[in-house]
Amino acid sequence: MVISVCDIFKIGIGPSSSHTVGPMVAAARFLDDIAARELSAPGGRVTALAASLHGSLAHTGIGHGSDRAIILGLDGHAPASVAPDDIGAIVARVAQSKHVVPAGRAYRFDPATDLVLDKKTPLPGHANGMRFHGFAEDGRRLLTRTYYSIGGGFVLSDSELAETKAGAPASDGPALPYPFRSAAQLLAMAKADGLSIAAMQRRNEEVTLARHTLDERLDGIWSAMSNCIDRGLSQGGIMPGGLKVRRRAAGLRERMEEEARRNHANPLMANDWLSVYAMAVNEENAGGGRVVTAPTNGAAGVIPAVLRYWLHFHVESTRGHVRDFLLTAAAIGSIIKTNASISGAEVGCQGEVGSAAAMAAAGLCAVMGGTPEQVENAAEIALEHHLGMTCDPIGGLVQIPCIERNALGAVKAVTAASLALKGDGSHFVPLDAAIATMRQTGLDMNEKYKETSLGGLAVNVVEC
Repeated sequence: MVISVCDIFKIGIGPSSSHTVGPMVAAARFLDDIAARELSAPGGRVTALAASLHGSLAHTGIGHGSDRAIILGLDGHAPASVAPDDIGAIVARVAQSKHVVPAGRAYRFDPATDLVLDKKTPLPGHANGMRFHGFAEDGRRLLTRTYYSIGGGFVLSDSELAETKAGAPASDGPALPYPFRSAAQLLAMAKADGLSIAAMQRRNEEVTLARHTLDERLDGIWSAMSNCIDRGLSQGGIMPGGLKVRRRAAGLRERMEEEARRNHANPLMANDWLSVYAMAVNEENAGGGRVVTAPTNGAAGVIPAVLRYWLHFHVESTRGHVRDFLLTAAAIGSIIKTNASISGAEVGCQGEVGSAAAMAAAGLCAVMGGTPEQVENAAEIALEHHLGMTCDPIGGLVQIPCIERNALGAVKAVTAASLALKGDGSHFVPLDAAIATMRQTGLDMNEKYKETSLGGLAVNVVEC
């Protein structure tokens, strides 16, 4: 299954693609299901709503803003368009009025009683489960729907998830010229047709998008990423959530700029900027700002940091390189998501920062002139050295260890690309084997290390 670059990279809000963006998308789908039911089924009109969060969404929902996301989604707001500065007022208005008003239609919904974080009842399909209910004026339950947020802002209904797990073929769509599901298939197609990975991903995209439209969307993705870096580099203060973690990116930027003004020799300058770019993005994410899932919000800093590093420190970089970088990264992300997972609640942080590092390494290797074999090697190196990484955010907040972890993921991505470029593309462990290992490691991983904040740093730091 080839996933579009526009789906891998979604413009949304922080702090989590699975716990914030996903619930907003699910709530919007439920509103659509209500509208569809009232067109086709008799038996009364839905006038009141209720929702429950389960599994990881329940355990870390408050820290990840899942409760606010449900309110926003039921009130008719979308991740890509809601203004982060307006969210507090929207949530306060719903809490006071005890109603949501999507598209001007009012439903009774009191977040204090109608939104439940159920930590005792995990849903069977996935760790990130949600249930929505619609009631008639007389209290009869007219509609119930179950959705799962499977990572990166992707949402499936219970029936869609069951079909996916059963290996059901994807819904009918236009035939793609390069329908790859694995890295091995991707390399075989590249060798047969003499094309780069970016070129094959582009030809798949252009089946449904005009070239200029695709380029505009790619430029929009990078613009949102770049703006996020710039905002993060300019903001100070304490991040929300109660841990009282102070933003550091802006202060580090000022120190590094002062070093440059004094002509202070710093052999680690490129590495320092790479790290600060990543931290800037994830501090914005932790503050609920506008970010791009890459492939998740928790790992949103890696790819923008590596791209900005490329543009800043490599004189040969061009706007066209940015597009090729994103297309290459999306192809690798598509393979990882198809054959394993990008969800921290499902496989730990190896699926988030590990996947992002693999995608970034592939993109950087590609724009630095790497062959498809070298690009695949770069992705494998980066992913291999994130295997087994747990997801254990302190306080359920996407702050510690997440922010620094993105910086180190970016450093690993650049190192992986450099190592791959110094070889001929041949290597011992195929990317497909690393992806399969990540999936199996995630299955074997104890649930307390998968975005529940029940183990690891989340308990040991608090207890010390």
